[in-house]
Amino acid sequence: MCRHIGYLGEPLPPAGVLFHAPHSLLVQSYAPADMRGGGSVNADGFGLGWYPGPGSPPLRHRRSTPLWTDETLPPLAAAVTAGAFVAAVRNGTTAMPVTEAAAAPFTAGRWLFSHNGVVRGWPGSLAELAKTLPVTELLTLEAPTDSAVLWALLRARLATGEDPLTAVAALTAAVEAAAPGSRLNFLLTDGETLIGTAWTHALSVLETPAGVLLSSEPCDGDPRWRPVPDHHAVRATAAGVDLLPLTEERP
Repeated sequence: MCRHIGYLGEPLPPAGVLFHAPHSLLVQSYAPADMRGGGSVNADGFGLGWYPGPGSPPLRHRRSTPLWTDETLPPLAAAVTAGAFVAAVRNGTTAMPVTEAAAAPFTAGRWLFSHNGVVRGWPGSLAELAKTLPVTELLTLEAPTDSAVLWALLRARLATGEDPLTAVAALTAAVEAAAPGSRLNFLLTDGETLIGTAWTHALSVLETPAGVLLSSEPCDGDPRWRPVPDHHAVRATAAGVDLLPLTEERP
């Protein structure tokens, strides 16, 4: 599996939760606390995507190497401030490539996306869903991985104007039907809304006066961290935070 973190709130440097917190993303990359049978080291790449300012498209830094080997990201993450960001470290599934293009976050337009988990029975289990995508879309995927196909399926829904939470819930249901037992923890943001899902894998949420953090594992001992129940989604906006069941029917 992987580990990921998403933030929405007052602008701050990502370096705090990525490198300086007691159980930062860096620590989670080599000493995760709750992988649930999905491996123990996340050394197959990493990425950080952030919004440099209001209305600006996201910027991104990705590598195919372990996070602890990169000398450029710590000073970069300390120098920038962002009101929204997504960061991830990857533990690649056996037989999937270890390349920079396979590392989250994925992006398109205003969106940043990360998938923590695995699609059972890949690639055959996603074949029917993948048929709904244009052939050119499949031929130009960033990487031949389950996460890249999930992102293609999700952004196809978003491109129609579908509500982000509705799109995420519908994709989760469709993939679970096609590949039962899949682990489908997503992070999705456009810089104004942050959505996270807990689907057979760990996710925790921290609300502070400054903003909202979603993380595979709590980054510190703050008692305000709370686990997101399985099969639930978190939606954070400037108006507040909602915890919603993913199995609920949505308009």
